[in-house]
Amino acid sequence: MCVAVSTGLFDGAINYAWNSAIVELRSKVREFGLHIVPELIDNPFDEDKLLDLKDAELLDLCLKLNLISEDGYFLLDQCRDVRNNFSAAHPPMGTIDDYEFLQFINRCAKYALSNDRNPQGVNPSAFIGALKADRFTDGQKEEWRQRLEQTHESQRSMLIGTLHGIYCDPSSIEETRLNALDICEHFAGELAPPTCSNLVNRHSNYIAEGKADRQSASQAFFEELGLVGLLTNPERHSLISSACEKLMSAHKGYDNFHTEPPYAEKLHDLTEQAAVPDTTKTEFVRIVATCSAGNKYGISRKAKPYYKSMVQNFSPREISILLDMPNRDNSLSRRLDRHSGCRQRFSNAIDWLDPASIPTGSEAEYQRWAS
Repeated sequence: MCVAVSTGLFDGAINYAWNSAIVELRSKVREFGLHIVPELIDNPFDEDKLLDLKDAELLDLCLKLNLISEDGYFLLDQCRDVRNNFSAAHPPMGTIDDYEFLQFINRCAKYALSNDRNPQGVNPSAFIGALKADRFTDGQKEEWRQRLEQTHESQRSMLIGTLHGIYCDPSSIEETRLNALDICEHFAGELAPPTCSNLVNRHSNYIAEGKADRQSASQAFFEELGLVGLLTNPERHSLISSACEKLMSAHKGYDNFHTEPPYAEKLHDLTEQAAVPDTTKTEFVRIVATCSAGNKYGISRKAKPYYKSMVQNFSPREISILLDMPNRDNSLSRRLDRHSGCRQRFSNAIDWLDPASIPTGSEAEYQRWAS
């Protein structure tokens, strides 16, 4: 580089300086730990992968690993453009003078060749180590949450994806999985679109690769964070249908007044997170209506608020299904025929509906059952 500068070949000098910067950034990734990177990015990674990374991909990885700051990433990315367009590496679009060259060298030296660390970012290696060491205390949870809040979006997105992977890993101990969930819960309501996309991609990969245990754990992760709406219709169908079956099984038990509430709460929470797919609307409405009407002995009082909330949130299509249920041959219609208490409770459930939401074609049935 120095020889090239002394002869005025700044285009060649730029190329030599940039190569030195890339070599140093690769060295920083090696020092960070090639064995840790796969867990963070959810992809295989080794020396060959590192050498095959394009310059832009290497800069992006270094930003996520906190090896360079956001400012460093922005300015080095500009240097990458200068190298591609004004150096001897490619046919140049023009020439640069000594002032531009000095600025280029300063940026490479400051952000790539130095050993500075970004104080605002998260050290992923230390984070993963703490996550797996022991159950977080309240102080630890708050500290790591603050660090993730203060870091840049790119690293936060990667680390939340990493936490999802750790939660879904069958080899993770329960304390580690709970630590991962505690951190993610804090950010669940404000995830950026790239983060949501990253989580969905990871979940889809588990399905495509046939990793049933990880897929099941991933579904539980989405449920816990209230992100079921990100899943596909078939998966939401599966989750809601399964919750309906479990609720109905508890409802049919001899001790149903005691066992129903948690299953009713589970179904309520799922349907609060996302709309019920059309493929399972009938099953969902039938079971909620049957449990709301109760049996000849009554209704589970602790489960009743969940039934009321679900009925009040019925869509027009679900209301039509509900009002048509007594006319079909099912367990609900048979109960209504045989037990006056069930008829009264079903009438009470119809009163939970907002009259303004009743579809025109269901007005007669609504008038029949409304008190």
